[in-house]
Amino acid sequence: MTIHSSRRRFAARLNSDVMQLARVIGNVVSTVKNATLEGRKLLVIQILDGDLRPVGKPLVAVDSVGAGPGELVFWCRGKEASFALDGVEAPTDCTIVGIVDSESHVKSIAATGSTTGSKKGD
Repeated sequence: MTIHSSRRRFAARLNSDVMQLARVIGNVVSTVKNATLEGRKLLVIQILDGDLRPVGKPLVAVDSVGAGPGELVFWCRGKEASFALDGVEAPTDCTIVGIVDSESHVKSIAATGSTTGSKKGD
């Protein structure tokens, strides 16, 4: 059996600096924002490890995908955080870039580092 390389990359990124897991735990209300952030939600996220346990202090993140309270999300930080904002160079260091559909699937990938792939040559 061959494991798909995209699934290996996904598993490797679960604990990387590029893309990480978090849970949305609240909203941020801002009366004044940078013009490039107008109309964008700011959410409070709690960073999680591969077993979905809280790690560290909560962060404020720009929402680029329409996430809501309680949802499990992918987020990124650093220069890459502004890439998800439609090519606008926004002053953000933390952006939500995806919503996770299946928590159990994430846990299984984190635990094993992979999932069963398809057989080649069959």
